[in-house]
Amino acid sequence: MYIKVNPSSLLPLGLLATSGLSSPVTGGQQQHLLGDSQALAAAIHLHSSKPLVTEELLAGKIEAKNLLSRSHDLYTIAKISEPHYNHPTRVIGSLGHVGTIKYVQQVLGTLGGYYKIHEQVFPAVSGNVYESRLTIGKHPILSARAMSLTPPTKNKEPVFAQIVAVANDGCNIEDFTEDVNGAIALIKRGNCSFGQKSENAGTAGAVAALVYNNEAGELSGTLGTPKKHHVATFGISDKVGLKVLEKLSEGKEVDASAYIDATVDVIETRNVVAQTVLGDPDNCVMLGGHSDSVEEGPGVNDDGSGSMTLLEVAVQLSKFSVNNCVRFAWWSGEEEGLLGSTWYAEHLSSEENVKIRLFMDYDMMASPNFAYQIYNATDSEGDPKGSEQLRNFYINGYKELGVNYTFIPFDGRSDYVGFIDAGIPAGGVATGAEGVKTAEEVEMFGGWEGKWYDPCYHQLCDDLTNLNSTAYEVNGKLVAKSVAKYANSFESFPPRKLESAEVRAERMAESKKRWKYRGKKLVM
Repeated sequence: MYIKVNPSSLLPLGLLATSGLSSPVTGGQQQHLLGDSQALAAAIHLHSSKPLVTEELLAGKIEAKNLLSRSHDLYTIAKISEPHYNHPTRVIGSLGHVGTIKYVQQVLGTLGGYYKIHEQVFPAVSGNVYESRLTIGKHPILSARAMSLTPPTKNKEPVFAQIVAVANDGCNIEDFTEDVNGAIALIKRGNCSFGQKSENAGTAGAVAALVYNNEAGELSGTLGTPKKHHVATFGISDKVGLKVLEKLSEGKEVDASAYIDATVDVIETRNVVAQTVLGDPDNCVMLGGHSDSVEEGPGVNDDGSGSMTLLEVAVQLSKFSVNNCVRFAWWSGEEEGLLGSTWYAEHLSSEENVKIRLFMDYDMMASPNFAYQIYNATDSEGDPKGSEQLRNFYINGYKELGVNYTFIPFDGRSDYVGFIDAGIPAGGVATGAEGVKTAEEVEMFGGWEGKWYDPCYHQLCDDLTNLNSTAYEVNGKLVAKSVAKYANSFESFPPRKLESAEVRAERMAESKKRWKYRGKKLVM
């Protein structure tokens, strides 16, 4: 069964429901069940007689041709944005992203009320850097990168000032002396977020800030959630930063000019969440992928491959009954810093939080130069109990599918972050982004040594030519196996324990300190 929706029907922006978390989606053959007990009872009766899902049955329904057809639909939807962006994109706020959400809703709505479909509307921060330049002395620093979500320089004009080195790492306001006022602050990376360093610099009166790398290489990242005293901020390499620091330590003055033309806006966007009407609602299997792309391209692999895998698995699951409820999520604003998944996890009540037995993240399933990567969750590292067991399930799943696998760290790069912070066991698999494939990995997976796993990562060429159909199908089957495994039974999986809101908030604050990334961008 392949459910086809005509992407050309997704053009009208106003057709999306806007009433929030519990808003129904209307149209087509959909039966929406919120507040309609008669329809709910009918749907349960209709679907409960279906055979119980198993790993083998559900995985057997996943075929590359259907996944690729969904990707074709998604690319057609991304092209809706061309009049405004001059290229296909599904970035939040675009018609391509609106169309993506509507497509997911419409496909799910053809399944005879198998799912309850919700929207969750939330505010999202969206930033653009249109132009930036940094000159130190007489030398343009071509490698300097304006931080994501940076404010512009004053009046969006160049500022001219001396560079002043900040003591320690700029994580405390006491690190900033009076001579920072009116100067460009030079700050070493480390120990706290770029956003905190920028905020301290702005509070101290700096006209701009330069964060230099404490590791070899160039530096780019994000300031994260905008703060009142953030100041225009660049990331620069260790070589550039240390060279300036050397001159300052010799008592020399170093003049510079900094210029950033940027905007930071708050827009409204939405998550889509679909839960089976069957299954124990107090024991839910949850999985998600993000529905948005970066502005630069259509995101057919990142994360079109993950979000379309979820949709195809959701369609095929509707042929079966389940013992435990299954909850699919399509997150918005992942590329802006995991906004949708974090919003969702942080706004769960203690009672709703504990109903989610585990969360599985699926981001980039079909990279052309792929490796089969498993997030290396370990209970000993403080990950919520059960995360390591989920990792071990993926290991066995890949073995059963006859392929090799490798591990990647939990470092904050995808939508599992909010769930780990909320104490919910989490894991996932991926096929790689801008990482470079090793000779050993070529032996394990084939492909090209020394090349990115996804050569079109965050670029315009992340289109229909940027998918490996073998990896797409293998991972589609693994996702199906993961759903069926826990939809059938949580036997031997660690139970969740109800926490008070105070305990959860304290643990969440501590957990947030561990992440080096917030999505694909460095935060510290």
